[in-house]
Amino acid sequence: MKIGIAGGGVGGMAAAIALQKQGHDVTIFERARAFGRIGADVNLTPNAVHALDGLGIGELLRTTAARPEYRISRTWDTGEETSRLPMSTAAEERYGAPQLTIHRADLLAALENALTENTIRFASQVIAAEEGGSGAVAILSDGTRFEGDALIGADGIHSAVRHSLFGEDHPRFTGLVSYRAVFPRERGGNIPNLDSFTKWWGPTPERQIVTFPLNLGSEIFVFATTPQDDWAEEGWTLPGDIGELREAYADFHPEARALLDACESVTRSALHVREPMQLWSKGRITLLGDAAHPMVPFMAQGACMAIEDAVVLARALSGAVPDMVSEAFKHYEAARIPRTARVQEGSLANNWLKKGSNADWVYGYDAWETALSEST
Repeated sequence: MKIGIAGGGVGGMAAAIALQKQGHDVTIFERARAFGRIGADVNLTPNAVHALDGLGIGELLRTTAARPEYRISRTWDTGEETSRLPMSTAAEERYGAPQLTIHRADLLAALENALTENTIRFASQVIAAEEGGSGAVAILSDGTRFEGDALIGADGIHSAVRHSLFGEDHPRFTGLVSYRAVFPRERGGNIPNLDSFTKWWGPTPERQIVTFPLNLGSEIFVFATTPQDDWAEEGWTLPGDIGELREAYADFHPEARALLDACESVTRSALHVREPMQLWSKGRITLLGDAAHPMVPFMAQGACMAIEDAVVLARALSGAVPDMVSEAFKHYEAARIPRTARVQEGSLANNWLKKGSNADWVYGYDAWETALSEST
């Protein structure tokens, strides 16, 4: 079948790989002119790594990714450890894959490398979508139209495809601003647990520091949040003030403050969410990833859910012909919506694994084997 995908992010490219392996003719429409080394981190927990292994890119990812030893929770003031979950060899034995932490650009490069040549049309943005007489239509920013047997909206939280299907629905600002930074490992000195994913839980859910290694452990990524009443700034990601961030965490444990002291600069961005949806599809058009289920990053599952979506969507379309697409999409969303809604809600609650709890329902999910639910 001829399938269009709006958005060349992690989920869109993963879906394209899975669909091309089934013999479909896939085109990705990506508004960027090229993939630059922008952004910083993608945290791939075992559920996502297992899915990527099935796409055939897991080994390539392991050549650049770091492999955190543990997932550690610590208390903001005393530094007490409240949980320590093995995420390397023990996780691989339990879930079939370890946790990998990787620069977003390296993940995108690995995904792009697995696509057939000229799959991605850069500088090509989908601005609207509609059902055609015999398929799905994407309307591009240059006024041209793509007509195919199916269209997948993987175009992020501000999805034009979602808007076309379900009308205008602005994402909600959570009242939180996130800060991100990367520093060379050697700047961390003797700070403990730099080889692990560590979350410092603050006195309120609005304050936390998360850190983990990148680039085979040679760099350390830092994430922190602060409350803010509103977000009126222009732009998605802006320069932040490292001094203000350090001041906001001046009451935290010295080892937590040392992480911020090691950062030379930070970027800041607003955290937005949408409510879980009841439906993702209409006819031969469906949604995937943040276009369907944007979530705050407190369970580190945003990219992971998009990768799972990609695999399950491709499985739903396996063997399908054009007249079967609408029904296949219903099976896909019925299989995925309960899980992604649970993760959206759990992420917003921001208490998962604070003191140790069952991680199996997240990390043990197998997108290649999970049942394709009957549509409702």
